Amino acid sequence: MNRKLLIFLLVAVVVAGGVIWWVMQREEAARQLVLYGNIDLRQIQLAFNNSERIAVVLVQEGDHVQQGQMLARLDTSRLEPQVAQAVAQAAAQRQVVTRLRNGSRPEEIAQACANVAAAKADLTNAQRQYERLKGAAELSAGRAVRQQDVDAAKATLEMAEAKLAVNQKSLDLAVLGPRKEDIAENEARLRANEAQAALLRQQMADSQLFAPTNAVVRTRIMEPGEMASPQNPVFSLAVIDPKWVRAYVSEPDIGKIYPGMAATIAVDSFPKRGFEGWIGFISPVAEFTPKAVQTEELRTSLVYEVRVFVKDPKDELRLGMPASVYFPLNRSSRHAAPAGDPNAGKSAAEKSR
Repeated sequence: MNRKLLIFLLVAVVVAGGVIWWVMQREEAARQLVLYGNIDLRQIQLAFNNSERIAVVLVQEGDHVQQGQMLARLDTSRLEPQVAQAVAQAAAQRQVVTRLRNGSRPEEIAQACANVAAAKADLTNAQRQYERLKGAAELSAGRAVRQQDVDAAKATLEMAEAKLAVNQKSLDLAVLGPRKEDIAENEARLRANEAQAALLRQQMADSQLFAPTNAVVRTRIMEPGEMASPQNPVFSLAVIDPKWVRAYVSEPDIGKIYPGMAATIAVDSFPKRGFEGWIGFISPVAEFTPKAVQTEELRTSLVYEVRVFVKDPKDELRLGMPASVYFPLNRSSRHAAPAGDPNAGKSAAEKSR
């Protein structure tokens, strides 16, 4: 009897312990929400703006690169002479515009005045010669001077008058300076030459490929000697900050979470560690549960996408890692996003952008 009583008491203790454990687990589950998803991050397909042969590639897969670091360079042996030519053409046209803007030099005006004075002297001499021959012909009734000489003197006089008119107009133009239309035309040519030089200089700058942000080289796609183009990426970069867990929450649980809510992220690779995180985005539109969701009861449900940003300063989390996200549901857990959160104070729609 004592033995049976002992066994009965032992069974009763085990059952009571099981009941207590079950109750505690239910209470623990009621105090937190668990979502399942995968680690996600942004990726960059990096290509040259120019179509030219690659001269050198400076990084390998797995290298950590900093913003502004040069990753590769194109061959510029054909582009450099084009840049020099365009710069020289712009410089020559700039001098033309400067000359037109400055107008006539004092020496040019003085030269035009001298030409007018010389033309006047020639005109005076021709006028006297014509009058002399004409008077002699009239006094001698055409016997002392031939009519041919008189006509030649008259023609010389008319030529001298025309020459004076031409030189006078040249002086007027020298004083007025270039036409405004000529200045505008050459200024437009200068702008075209400068634009061409700027375009070629930009192509020279584009021959160097720089990292747009801090990242890790995920794939080195092209090698030196290959022909690069804007359509063919040279590198695939993985942006290591920010990272987030792409998870999905069912409609009954969406009221339990909010943007900026703190969370703890766990992954199988680090079973004894929890990564700090916070909700950065909650989708305003429901969707069918994707196959990546790992809970069977949610396979056929309508859910909302949630992005839980993760603090990973040592870059230990990898793209696609399965992750569990734990949200404490007690009142004290409601606080603002962690310090340094770029999405703090923004609406869900703004964070998604």
